[in-house]
Amino acid sequence: MKKKIFILLILFWVIPSGFAQLRVYSFEEVAQLSKVKPKPIVVFIHTSWCKYCKMMENSTFKNEETISELNNNFYFISFDAETKNDIVYNNHRFKFVPTGKNTGIHELATALATINGQVAYPTLTILKASDTIFFQKHSFMGSKMMLSILNSCQKETPIH
Repeated sequence: MKKKIFILLILFWVIPSGFAQLRVYSFEEVAQLSKVKPKPIVVFIHTSWCKYCKMMENSTFKNEETISELNNNFYFISFDAETKNDIVYNNHRFKFVPTGKNTGIHELATALATINGQVAYPTLTILKASDTIFFQKHSFMGSKMMLSILNSCQKETPIH
């Protein structure tokens, strides 16, 4: 009996409280899916060393309301700005551009995360179905702010 209770306790501890999981797509997948079912695209541009990016990954993108909204009404792309893989999107090949011995930035990150001539992390960029930038913001965003932005996007209300 004690063994069964112990196993149940471990299962409740290991299994997260919610079962919702954020669907993450690649740019290539979104290009194909958008042809069949157009939706706005949310691009989370981050790096492996950015502490605010990690905070968003571990809080905002784990929130069940945020997950539900993103999964139902958007295509979500989590994009590492320092990835070295070429990406073909909208018939254009984007590449990693070295800026030093072991540093650099991907051309697609530059295209999507540049605001007032600067790239900062994290950046959230929302593209409308026509691949035009609807919204961009550099900074950490909690779930409430994220949901407000996503709702504004659904209502076609530009946010600045």
